[in-house]
Amino acid sequence: MAIGLTEEQEALADAARGWAERYSSVDVVRATLDAEDETRPAFWAGLAEQGLLGLHVPEEHGGQGAGLLELAVALEALGRAVVPGPFLPTVLASAALVRAGQAGKAQSELLPGLAGGSLIGALTLTTGLTGRRTGDGLTISGTVEPVLGAALADVIVLPVAVGDGEEWVAVDAAGLTVTPVKSLDRTRRVARLSAEDVAVPADRILTGLTGAEVRDLAALLIGAEAVGLADWCVTTAAEYAKVREQFGRPIGQFQGVKHKCARMLIDLEKARAAVWDAARACDDPADESRFAAGVAAVIAPDAALRCARDCIQVLGGIGFTWEHEAHLYLRRASTLRVLLGPGKEWAGQVARLALDGVRRAVEVELDEDTEPLRDRVRAEVEELAAISEDRERHARMGDEGWVFPHLPKPWGKAASPVEQVLILQELRAAKVKGPQLGIGAWVVPSLVTYGTPEQQERWVAPTLRGELVWCQLFSEPGAGSDLASLQMRAERVEGGWRLTGQKIWTSLAQHAQWAICVARTSVEPRKHDGITYFIVDMKAEGVDVRPLRELTGDAMFNEVFLDGVFVPDDQVVGEVGNGWKVARNTLSNERVQLSSGQGLGAGTRELLNSFDGKELITPPTLIELGRLLCEGQAIDLLGLRLTLKQISGHEPGAEASVRKLLGVQFNQEVADFIWESQGAVAAEEEPGQATGLWARYMLFSRSMTIYGGTTEVQLNVIAERMLGLPRDPEPGR
Repeated sequence: MAIGLTEEQEALADAARGWAERYSSVDVVRATLDAEDETRPAFWAGLAEQGLLGLHVPEEHGGQGAGLLELAVALEALGRAVVPGPFLPTVLASAALVRAGQAGKAQSELLPGLAGGSLIGALTLTTGLTGRRTGDGLTISGTVEPVLGAALADVIVLPVAVGDGEEWVAVDAAGLTVTPVKSLDRTRRVARLSAEDVAVPADRILTGLTGAEVRDLAALLIGAEAVGLADWCVTTAAEYAKVREQFGRPIGQFQGVKHKCARMLIDLEKARAAVWDAARACDDPADESRFAAGVAAVIAPDAALRCARDCIQVLGGIGFTWEHEAHLYLRRASTLRVLLGPGKEWAGQVARLALDGVRRAVEVELDEDTEPLRDRVRAEVEELAAISEDRERHARMGDEGWVFPHLPKPWGKAASPVEQVLILQELRAAKVKGPQLGIGAWVVPSLVTYGTPEQQERWVAPTLRGELVWCQLFSEPGAGSDLASLQMRAERVEGGWRLTGQKIWTSLAQHAQWAICVARTSVEPRKHDGITYFIVDMKAEGVDVRPLRELTGDAMFNEVFLDGVFVPDDQVVGEVGNGWKVARNTLSNERVQLSSGQGLGAGTRELLNSFDGKELITPPTLIELGRLLCEGQAIDLLGLRLTLKQISGHEPGAEASVRKLLGVQFNQEVADFIWESQGAVAAEEEPGQATGLWARYMLFSRSMTIYGGTTEVQLNVIAERMLGLPRDPEPGR
């Protein structure tokens, strides 16, 4: 996905990318590297003609009147081409002027020129100037550096310390002393500004514009360009890894390279989600907007910097040369990170806001034309809420399709993505909870897709009502992540099959009534063939369940031995020998469920609750708290963006693996952080006390990056399916 999700935003991104390909080629970019002085790019008028400089500027001031989200879309596209020149400094300055609601004359004088290309702007977050009141204006003095794009600027927006406060002003560069300095990013340089008793008239004082607002704007726009940089780095690394051969095969087949590229893509998608939300939040309440901007500031610049560094690592020696473009992206990403300010300071901002009760809800906002449908759903949900007895309510929810509304009738409601969202929102609002299906939530979709009508009637309906407990007999001692290597045998007998072998890591097998099981019914050249999908009665003769005590001291997992267990023909799901297809469906549903954020571990709520009432939090703890909050918010935003894509008619792909991977890693980090934050008392595992609770969370979380697909396997899935990297070679080849 790109930052923009709508068709209009995708068209804008395509147009901006096309413009960059035509007018800002690699040769154009490279020409700026060794130039003695930075000059206005030859394509500058073309940027204005395309309307890109004024996307966010109101039409009354010569702009397009679109908004900051559209500007972020353009910045991503231009950042991907590492377009040289002062586009970012100029739109930063004009965005600040637009935000300065009481600066009417400054807006009318400056915005048309900035949007039309006749003026170049710059903006700095760095302080260094002081001012004294002279009538209605100011007289400013001092030095500030570095200022991005200042050497080309006609007007510069900057902060001035006045007494105990701060004023933001828009100053004509001609009245300042501008000294170019040697810059890390040679395609867009920085300069030193000096002022000695420079007069700033009252109409150039941006009354009402606060430093917090300007910094949040910078977080958004710098973050958007950072996303574009990261996008180029991910694509370049992956494409190189597909064709560069070492030791007789593409380097993209080596897991070290494959996983590095996958993690680059994960960083990119988190950054896109965070910047997208920061753009959406600009017109929301100030605290929410600051929260969203802080998340973007923590995640996006760091993502660009990591991706640039990792891209060079994947490229190897060629990436370390001056001739390759990779260093241009490293230089720009590094510059953006330091100019925006340390990520730890932004993380502290997010943490303080959250501890003060500020959060940004991650919810799908639907159009007004869905209100009639919402009214109908709400009325039906109210009837469910009126049922006081859980068993009765669960039975009705199962029979009426509320549990899986996306499934076809009669098992679901055949609900569209929009209706699914409405149902979820109304059930949550009414605090109506459905039955806890456990493994059954993974079984039902497979039975609906591949089961016979008799199998569906026998098992789907009672499962949806919460009447059946299921377990999953998939993993074996020698077949975990590599499930297709399973060895359990199924031998043909009269009327059915006899299953013999061992399964392991089976959750809740000691309580389950039924199990889904895969076993080998024939030996085929391809290991995925000859596998059949069975439903096993856990009370059948020959089933032996032996609990496995885990490192937490509990026994949720089990090993299960099947000794000639008879399974009748009517308990085979799908075609004999083609059970891998059915199992893939089950595993897919498992990963979608796990990626939904409804896990068993600690999340954002537990994280904040653990600090509730604490009066003193050390700076390092505050920074780490903020970092985790940003991570959790980005994961939720990824889910929201996937939902919105589904609503618009796009099917999710391997993106579910991204969310699953991030979600369980986040649960682990939160559990570890809360446990350690208790201090030395965390060495105690006192049952019934906080120390015991968080010790258990910390210990249990080790399983979360194993079950449902290990981290390493998920990274392979992401790299192969989303980046197109070559699959691991078959053994012996």
